[in-house]
Amino acid sequence: MSLAKIPSRTDYVDEVYKTLLDAISAGKLAPGERITQEDLAEQLNVSRSPVLQALRLLKKDGLLEEAPGRGLVVAKLNPVRIGHLYQVRGALDALAARLASSHQAKIPLSLIDAGRQAAAGTDVKAMIEADTAFHKAIYEASGNPFIVDNAMLNWIHFRRVMGAVLQRSVGRSGIWDEHAAILKAIHDGDGDLAAALSERHADVAREALVGHLQQSESELERVEA
Repeated sequence: MSLAKIPSRTDYVDEVYKTLLDAISAGKLAPGERITQEDLAEQLNVSRSPVLQALRLLKKDGLLEEAPGRGLVVAKLNPVRIGHLYQVRGALDALAARLASSHQAKIPLSLIDAGRQAAAGTDVKAMIEADTAFHKAIYEASGNPFIVDNAMLNWIHFRRVMGAVLQRSVGRSGIWDEHAAILKAIHDGDGDLAAALSERHADVAREALVGHLQQSESELERVEA
């Protein structure tokens, strides 16, 4: 595992947090991998204090956990927990799309173009960022700040599971066709259709991603047996 050094500045906590979050999402810090404050501080070229604060935040977010005899490790992905989170996301996505449709929010079509371009490449981080940007735009277009806050709270986990899947495969085909259909329904002011498409989109993603995680768990158990 090798992380890029962080440029010199006065406040490092947010930057260290984001760097570690990206590393966990991209699999550079793998599930079960031991994390040490000293090693990270040296790799990132920062003092131990901001690393300690960032590690506390990541542990609070459920991305790191204590392991008996090993200290702090990257938390394993739990398919059941991820499935539950996707159920909540489906409801919020549907509500956000319906509200955005009520005033025919003009969400930029460039988000679809950027997403298709990212999906055609091999940069996992770019794919995740494009997907996140699309859904965040709908949350913001809903006009309800509580949707934005609550939805984005769990996106650190969605980013991570997407990263785990995309590292092993090209991902689910047709995802940006689904996004385009949702956006069209919003632009047309068809709230029922936008909500239905959004909830279905989350359900299909849940089935695909959770299924992939369960398969990976079974493969690991066979190897360890």
